[in-house]
Amino acid sequence: MERNPLPRQVALMRQSLFDQGYLDEQFVQLEELQDNTNPHFVEEVATLFYRDSARLLANIDQAMERTPLDFAKLDNYMQQFKGSCSSIGAKKVKSECTQFREYCRAGSSEGCTRTFQHMKREYSTLKKKLETYFQLARQVGPSNSASRS
Repeated sequence: MERNPLPRQVALMRQSLFDQGYLDEQFVQLEELQDNTNPHFVEEVATLFYRDSARLLANIDQAMERTPLDFAKLDNYMQQFKGSCSSIGAKKVKSECTQFREYCRAGSSEGCTRTFQHMKREYSTLKKKLETYFQLARQVGPSNSASRS
């Protein structure tokens, strides 16, 4: 029996985020920038992402309320949001952003509305999963929290 199962639990949780398609290689690249001088770098980047992206999502929400939809403006907002998602490796959210932008180009209000709702769910799910992951990683400590497979 393991004396401290937390490091393994953190590693399994991290791997599941990749296996389930929530994260991509960009997240690994962020982890590689983390070291003993900044042991919570990835968590700090994710926290900044969620803080800054709230403004972009609010802009998109407001633009989605207008009739008729300004597809060019929505596409621009979503391009900014997609870039932010790419920077932390938010794979599923980024995929929804791509789909949303395709609906913008096609002028599909229904497609934009449906995809935006789905994207917000993926965004929220990832946020919860990352919060749990970082909370466990902090319990393990800096030396093991960025265990890479």
